This record gives sequence, C-alpha cells and structure tokens, in this order.
Amino acid sequence: MIIGPRYKIARRLGPIYEKTQTQKFAVRAARRVKDVPRPKTDYGVQLLEKQRVRMTYGVNERQFRKYVTASVAKRGVNSVELLYTTLETRLDNTVYRLGFAPTRAAARQMVSHGHILVNNRRVTVPSFQVSKEDVIGIRAGSVGSPMFAQLEETAKDRTMPAWIKFDLAKKQATITGTPVFDRVTAGLNLGSVIEFYSR
Repeated sequence: MIIGPRYKIARRLGPIYEKTQTQKFAVRAARRVKDVPRPKTDYGVQLLEKQRVRMTYGVNERQFRKYVTASVAKRGVNSVELLYTTLETRLDNTVYRLGFAPTRAAARQMVSHGHILVNNRRVTVPSFQVSKEDVIGIRAGSVGSPMFAQLEETAKDRTMPAWIKFDLAKKQATITGTPVFDRVTAGLNLGSVIEFYSR
C-alpha cells in the first residue's frame, strides 16, 4: 500500500506509525494543536477512526471495505470481534506481532520477499489469513540474514499475544487461538468504523 508522508498523516490521525510514537513527535504535535479545536460531526469522527485503523494495519481502502462488509454480513457473530480477528490474523500483522519485523510495513515486505513459511510452505501474500494450528517460521535460507540477527534479543522484551505460542529456539510460532478484541488494549474504535460503512 502506498502511504503518503507519515508525520503529516500521524498529525491528523494520531501516532499510528512506530516512528511517530516518540516523545519528540508528541512535543511537535502538541505545538501544532490549535487553541480552539474545530467541532467534528459524527461523520468526521467516524471517517478519522476508519482512516486510523486502515493506516495502522496498512490495508488499502478496497480491501478494508471488503473486510468490514464480510464482518457485517456474517450472521451470529459480533461484527467488531470478527473485523478485529480478520485484521490481526493477516500474515504481515502476525509476523509483526512475533517481533520478526520492527514495523508492519517491514513485515509486509518480509512476507512479500518470501522469507516467511506457513506450515513449511512459502507464502508471499501479506493478506494471507492464518488460522488455528498454523505454524509460522522463517525460511531456512533466510535465517542467517541480518534482518533476523537481533531476533533473540528483541524477543525477550516483546510480549506475545495470548493466541500465539512462540518457540525461540526453533524460531517458529504456532497459532493456538483467536485474537480477542479489547478496545482499551487495542486503542481502536472498530464499532465507529462499522457505523461509517453502514451509512
């Protein structure tokens, strides 16, 4: 997905990119806040939230709309939970959660370049949906690559999601469950996003 200037986008949507989650950025952003903020309509608030979620996961508009439509269309399930699960179980996001890549954009590139295996098969589609009992690992020819040199150090400081079991020795992970949406922890208002597309 082509993304514009990240700092400009983050000033509008919040610190959604890793490089904008710093104290330096927060100070700069605070200086740009107007004394009297303009009131936003419900539509404006929902639009901003939709853009924030979409940019966070690095999904283009067409694909994101498909995710929302599919979540709403499925009967007997919570649309918000299903949308969150769909976004979290994308292969590029899972690789990011594992700590294989420092950002989702880097994880997307890592998958596209064929460094990641799912059930011992190379997958080059970042939007590939992982499911329970899938095993995610690093291709044998890529293990010695500099991009994975710091994996053991970064893995110690990273908290793995409850739905992933990571084996550092084997450098592979097993999907053991399903992501559970918690608005406070996730920091996302997916209900507002669904309302935006339901207009």
